[in-house]
Amino acid sequence: MDELLTKENLSYRALAREIADKYVRPVAAELDRTGEYPWSVINALKETGLMGMWIPKEYGGKNSGLLNLCIVCEEISRACGGIGCTYVVNALGSFPIILGGTDDQKQRYLPDIASGKRLISFCLSEKEAGSDAGSLKTLAVRDGNQYVVTGDKKWTTNGAAASIFTVFATVNPERGTRGISGFIVERGTPGFDIGKREDLMGIRCVPVNETHFKECRISSENLLGGAEGRGFKHAMMTLDVARPFVAAQGLGIAQGALDLALDYTKKRQQFGQSIASFQGIQFMLADMATQVEAARHLVYAAARAVDAGVKDLSKISAMSKVFATDTAMRISTDAVQLFGGYGFCRDYPIEKFMRDAKITQIYEGTNQIQRMVIGRSLIRESASQ
Repeated sequence: MDELLTKENLSYRALAREIADKYVRPVAAELDRTGEYPWSVINALKETGLMGMWIPKEYGGKNSGLLNLCIVCEEISRACGGIGCTYVVNALGSFPIILGGTDDQKQRYLPDIASGKRLISFCLSEKEAGSDAGSLKTLAVRDGNQYVVTGDKKWTTNGAAASIFTVFATVNPERGTRGISGFIVERGTPGFDIGKREDLMGIRCVPVNETHFKECRISSENLLGGAEGRGFKHAMMTLDVARPFVAAQGLGIAQGALDLALDYTKKRQQFGQSIASFQGIQFMLADMATQVEAARHLVYAAARAVDAGVKDLSKISAMSKVFATDTAMRISTDAVQLFGGYGFCRDYPIEKFMRDAKITQIYEGTNQIQRMVIGRSLIRESASQ
């Protein structure tokens, strides 16, 4: 696989792997136990310039492309899926500004995100608007040169750590998705509050919060793109670009679980020999490795499509997400099985990989929704042939 990567790709991978070994692995288990935020890792990522690698150079980033971002996310998630999430969610939050923001908005917010000075979050989902994001109820009413935003958001990943939020609300409920607009909201804005933190099964170092808007006044200068009604388009464009790096998170979790399983089966002795010498175990490992490698090729292909400027990304983006994250769940579950009873104990690291893997099948659009996206794309394509 290395022969298919550029020197730049390999350089980013080596740097991310060094950070994962030096800063991520030593704290992963403790942060999973305590739920504390991985600030030490964020600081290391800041110092190496990786916090803004996806942001254009004119706004302080490296403009390194999605493939390099996926490679970095994969390596960090290989050590800890939760810390991988805390890193890459900043890309999710900032892509609406990159893709749809005005130049003034980019100048005001992207440099601080690129430097790691400020973290960002993405506020789209609500209690009654998850997979059906277009049915959101958060309302933004124009009042002079301000918008008054009222409503509640759910599943705000990075909520308690972020200081900037890309928020989606409707300015005209009668227009459905065409009435949705995006806003850039800063922490501390009157009427904006960080609410309940969810007690998660996995990725426990990531603060996932409710966020509340109670007559929150936002300047019209922070209307994303400077025009109403473009928010749903901006959100969907962002998710098309974001799904490959969520897939990369799943890929990293799968590879990390395979690494642990391979190491354990070589060391574990039963019947006078390592269990890795048994054909049944070798077949399991072979299937696991094949699935991980297939996922890697699909994730990288989707990332390359983004970098190449392919216009219709929905199908390949969804394919990468559904396959890589299903692979993460399958591989981590098989790895727990290979550890036997020890796989069910928190004394061993493998059970964390299974817990971390599960959310990747759910957020950024459930894998059931991804299959709908893929199926509809196939039907459209067949109709045009």
